[in-house]
Amino acid sequence: MKILPLITAALVALTLYFVVMERDALRAFAAGEDVVEVVDETVINAPDEDNPPVSVVAMTSVARTVDNGIVLRGRTEAVRRVDVLAETTGLVISEPTRKGSRVEKGQLLCELDEGTKPAELAEARARLVEAEANNTASAKLVERGFTSETAAIARKAQLESAQAAVKQAEKNIARLQITAPFDGLLESDTAEFGQLLQPGSACATILDLSRIKLVGFVPEKDISGIRVGGPAAGRLISGEDVTGIVTFASRSADAQTRTFRIEVEVNNPDGLIRDGSTAEIMIPLDGVKAHLLPQSALTLDDNGRLGVRIDVDGVARFNEVSVIRDAADGIWVSGLPDEVDVIVVGQDFVTDGRAIDVTLRGDG
Repeated sequence: MKILPLITAALVALTLYFVVMERDALRAFAAGEDVVEVVDETVINAPDEDNPPVSVVAMTSVARTVDNGIVLRGRTEAVRRVDVLAETTGLVISEPTRKGSRVEKGQLLCELDEGTKPAELAEARARLVEAEANNTASAKLVERGFTSETAAIARKAQLESAQAAVKQAEKNIARLQITAPFDGLLESDTAEFGQLLQPGSACATILDLSRIKLVGFVPEKDISGIRVGGPAAGRLISGEDVTGIVTFASRSADAQTRTFRIEVEVNNPDGLIRDGSTAEIMIPLDGVKAHLLPQSALTLDDNGRLGVRIDVDGVARFNEVSVIRDAADGIWVSGLPDEVDVIVVGQDFVTDGRAIDVTLRGDG
C-alpha cells in the first residue's frame, strides 16, 4: 500500500478541520496572535507589543421605546352576506332584479304565485268558526252537567288546533312575498320569472357593504399581543389606506397552519371597498425598547446568528439581536443593554474576545 496518498488525505482533512471548526484560532495564528489567556471559558487575545489592540469605531446607543406591530396579508369580507331563500313552494311571478342593484330593507325581491293557498286559508277559517261554536256549546253543557269535562277539554283542543291552522295558512300567504332582510347590493340576479321555488331555494344573494371586515391570520407567537377593540389599519390592493378596530381574535388555531383568525372592521359608507379583495393589515402592539443602528453594523457569528459586536471594557463581544423594523435612517433592533457601545466600523475584523482600541463616533 502506498503511504503518500494516506498522508495527503490526512493533511487535507486536518486543514479542513482548522478552516471550518477553528476559524478564529487560525485567523489569530495567521496574524501572529499567539499569546492568549482564558477567562470564564472565553478566549481573550491579550494585547502585547506584537499583538496590539485592533482599532475600531463605535457609537454609543441608548435604548428608546418604539412602536411595534405586525403586518398580515389578508382579504376583505362583507360584514354581512345572506342567501335569501324561499320558505314555501310557488312559481315566481315577478320580474327579476339584476345583480349589482341596490336594495333597501323590506324591498320585494321575489313574488310567488299564490296557487291554492287562499283556498287553504278559507278552509282553515271555516274550521275555526266550527271549532269556536263547538267549544261554546260544550262549555254550556258542562255548566248544566250534561257532559263531562273531558269532552270540553277535547273541544278546547280542537279550537286551538283550528286557530293554529289559520295562522299557518296566513303565514304561507305572507311567505309568497320574499323581501330584502337589510339594505345592500344584489350579488346575483333574483329568481327568474316562471321559476319554481321550493323551501330552501335561493331567491337572491345580498351583500351588506356599509362596513367591511379585513380578515387575516396571526402566527401563534403574536396572537397574545392583539387586543379586541384595539386600533388597526389596512392598505388595500388599490393603495387606499383605511383604519378600523379589531373586532375578533380567534381562540382556536387553524389545524393546518397553526394560525389564528382575526377580523378588523372598517367603515365603507360608499361601498367602494369590494368583498374578497387583497388587503395588508397592520396591527400595533405594545412599544418595546430598541436601538436605532446602521444596517451595516449587523453581522453574523460562527453559528449564523444575527447580531452586533459591542465594546465591553476594551474587548469585542458578540451580542445577538432581534430586528424590530426598518427605518429610513437605520434599523431598530432589540436584545441589547439599555446603553451600549456598538462597533460600527471594523466589526468584521475582530473576533469575540479580541482586544480593541475604540474611537467613539457619537451618541446614537
